[in-house]
Amino acid sequence: MNERLSRQLAFIREVDKLKTIFRQTYLLDASRRENDAEHSWHITLMACLLEEHLEGKKLDLPRVIKMLLIHDVVEIDAGDTFAYDVQGHEDKFEREQQAARRIFGLLPPDQSADMMELWLEFERRETAEARYAAAMDRIQPLLHNYYTEGKAWREHQVTSGRVLERIRFLKQELPDLHALVTGLIRDAVDKGYLLP
Repeated sequence: MNERLSRQLAFIREVDKLKTIFRQTYLLDASRRENDAEHSWHITLMACLLEEHLEGKKLDLPRVIKMLLIHDVVEIDAGDTFAYDVQGHEDKFEREQQAARRIFGLLPPDQSADMMELWLEFERRETAEARYAAAMDRIQPLLHNYYTEGKAWREHQVTSGRVLERIRFLKQELPDLHALVTGLIRDAVDKGYLLP
């Protein structure tokens, strides 16, 4: 086997570990927490389905898909930092950047550089593609929390203000979806799934 293929296979074997990283978000049947691989697949599918809500904006959807498939790979080393964990977010980027260097470094140099560039683009949210990818990453757990009657929200005593702050950027990027999720947040408060 040549060195390039050997490095690609090493990366493929390494990212299988994503299936063992569990998030705070529950599956829609509330039977267990989802893992990072399931989350990545779900938001990638959402990105394909919800693209029509971009209201005339044209994106490089294959780039979005790649971004979503790799955005949480760093959690193999850095672990999943809960969205509302203030202390955990203090050094989150540094921990994840170190993980990105190691994990993407398993690949041949050109692919390693491409993966690092995609991951940093997602993290910085400076492009329309990255903001759309981030929108999917915000909407999916919100839907899971709503449809599990706020299971993780209630466990962590999350307030509606904190949820609204995380999705605020959607108003400009995806107004239809922003209206949908803000309606769900209001309903979640009314139903006691989410603290006011």
